[in-house]
Amino acid sequence: MPSLLSIDALLIAACAWLAVGLAGLAAPRQARFVAATLFPAGAFVGLAVGGVGLFALGGDPQTAVLAIGLPELPFHLRLDSLAAVFALLLGFASAGISLYAAGYFRHQDAGGVPGLLCLQYHLFLASMLMVLLADDAYAFMVAWETMALASFFLVTTDHKHGEIRRAGFLYLLIAHVGALAILLAFGVMTGGSGDYRFAALRAQELSPFWASMAFLLALLGFGAKAGLVPLHVWLPEAHPAAPSPVSALMSGVMLKTAIYGLLRVSFDLAGTPLWWWGVVALAFGLVTAFFGVLNATVQSDMKRLLAWSSIENIGLLAVGIGLALLFHAYRMETLAALALTAVLYHCLAHAGFKSLLFLATGSVLHATKERSLGRLGGLIRRMPWVAWLALVGVIAGAGLPPLSGFVSEWLLLQAFLFSPGLPHAWLNMVVPVAAAVVVLVAALAGFAMVKFHGIVFLGQMREPALQEAHDAGPWEKTGLVWLAFLTLLLGVLPGSLILRLDAATRQLLGAGLAERMSEQGWWMLAPISPERASYEPLVFLGIILLSVWLGRGLVKRLYHGRLRRSPAWDCGYHFQGPRAQDTAEGFSQPIRRIFEPVFRMERHFPSIRDREPYYAVKVEDHFWYWLYVPIARLAARISALVASLQGGRIAVYLMYSFLTLILLILVARP
Repeated sequence: MPSLLSIDALLIAACAWLAVGLAGLAAPRQARFVAATLFPAGAFVGLAVGGVGLFALGGDPQTAVLAIGLPELPFHLRLDSLAAVFALLLGFASAGISLYAAGYFRHQDAGGVPGLLCLQYHLFLASMLMVLLADDAYAFMVAWETMALASFFLVTTDHKHGEIRRAGFLYLLIAHVGALAILLAFGVMTGGSGDYRFAALRAQELSPFWASMAFLLALLGFGAKAGLVPLHVWLPEAHPAAPSPVSALMSGVMLKTAIYGLLRVSFDLAGTPLWWWGVVALAFGLVTAFFGVLNATVQSDMKRLLAWSSIENIGLLAVGIGLALLFHAYRMETLAALALTAVLYHCLAHAGFKSLLFLATGSVLHATKERSLGRLGGLIRRMPWVAWLALVGVIAGAGLPPLSGFVSEWLLLQAFLFSPGLPHAWLNMVVPVAAAVVVLVAALAGFAMVKFHGIVFLGQMREPALQEAHDAGPWEKTGLVWLAFLTLLLGVLPGSLILRLDAATRQLLGAGLAERMSEQGWWMLAPISPERASYEPLVFLGIILLSVWLGRGLVKRLYHGRLRRSPAWDCGYHFQGPRAQDTAEGFSQPIRRIFEPVFRMERHFPSIRDREPYYAVKVEDHFWYWLYVPIARLAARISALVASLQGGRIAVYLMYSFLTLILLILVARP
């Protein structure tokens, strides 16, 4: 009876990850043992978790109770279809990342103590799995905080650098602000009963006011972890600071646990949603997606570009959640299922292609010691495996067929196309504008991906040291190939996966797309009706492959041996060295010009005072100076005031006690 073993199998997997991490402490300095033995073992556990998640989709919910909490407050666990979707994501994505990490961390100079890093890494994985299985607020918050602390130590692996320590503390601060909001949301949903089991939260009948408070607190708390604007500032700092496999794990997997939490509260625990919940989520998602993709286009640091791109994708997920809430509030369940399917599909797609891109940057960084786009270029000659596999992630990240990113964004746009049926005139005017913003975001995402791949891998090498770059090793190639395979599979076989995701949408909405999808066959994707919209990914892929084959054959047959090589046209400028290529700043200059008010830019123009005249543009985040700098200044002033009260003299402290006593007598007297 394998179905009865699903939740048990995931608990064993969590313990196995923890055991692998503890085994690293047995040989903390043996980098090769940790990398070649323990990380592959962790990848094997990840494959098992993904397989169990795939197997559990559509099955009956399973529960378990672990007596490891406080007295009379054990951990309640539950595996249902929603948790299974994210367990599938966690398992298969972490398997590829762990395989890559087996090669990346094989040298001790990768940073940190290898055995301790192994413990933190696998504790991070185990805690994320426990977040997905938690069925009460107590177990959820313990796992959530363990996940935050483990990821903090991973971010600060190379803690000798002040910038990395500051990035880690910023991440930890915002993570704890979010955790406090989540805890308050759970407190509101108990309705004063004191019962924090999720089953009890579902049974509560909250008033619209308190249900709305719970939703807004959950949006704040999970939005802080996911990176919704204006709580996004930690992502562009923490992702570049962390080792590349950790960045991939955080962006590809950890951010999705926040999406899981928001889905769990909004559709499962907080009761029937109100229509304006969807409007709020939609608005925050649009701002986040637009602001994230604009900043991605102007970055000159590889990992910062990908971090801002992750913010953009989180915004798209929030847009999909908002649309699903909107449709669900108006009992348009089929369209709500379409929007929610787009959200779940994009979670899986983003986990694959963004992890792939972060790992590709890790290979480039390891081979060149360079993270700046302005010092890279032409690496496809020295790193062909990484370049071609990164191209898979780039195409998916740009939302182009036939890969996974296109399917999820296409489903989201299909949901927008049916929004004029909303029984609200104002929404029918606003939602099409939101759809136009999503289309603009998709176009700018393609721009950012072209910039990333073109500047790093194409053209000429901008620095002589790049001639010594080397391709990824066997373990790294295996991890990259696995993630590229998942990205391709999600792109060419979407119908099969959507039929599996139907169980999760039915759990949350009571409706799905299975009936319509099964009528069309596994090879065609028509979520509403083939007359309105359909997509045949295998046919599209076949046309691409056939075109390439025919083109190659015609060129070889008609022009073989008659090719003539000559220098490219130099536009009247004889210099054709690498400095004549378009730079990262020059590539994004039109975007900076058009959307200049969105950025906070500082320009340095050449001056006679400069020993070596140069031109530079520094792009910063407006929200940092609008929100966080004033808060920091206020905190500093309050701290200075409190410090002034601590004079160190006993007479002053006695006077404080005396004044406090007098004040209490005056206030407390009848």
